[in-house]
Amino acid sequence: MQEITEDILNQERYILYIYTPFCGTCGLARTMLEKIESVHQMDVFYEMNASYYPDFMQDNKIESVPCLLIKENNEIKEKVYAFKSIANIYSYLMEYKPELFVKS
Repeated sequence: MQEITEDILNQERYILYIYTPFCGTCGLARTMLEKIESVHQMDVFYEMNASYYPDFMQDNKIESVPCLLIKENNEIKEKVYAFKSIANIYSYLMEYKPELFVKS
């Protein structure tokens, strides 16, 4: 996963994993996301330590961590709080990042 930057936050499209370092559930969520990235052999998600971005958390009404925030066309489309399973995360990727599933 690639650490978020201000430049990336200004992009119109990204999938952002928001966490805090001492959150056990965040660790489990990270493991799922890392497995997905391992399968695709690429960075799919950006990551943000919520502790460093309190204004972002408040402005975007992030209720808890872990959170998978999906931004597309400069609009927040989803805030996923229940990661549930890798298959569940893939259901979001199929909708918001379909290029992962196109054979070249």
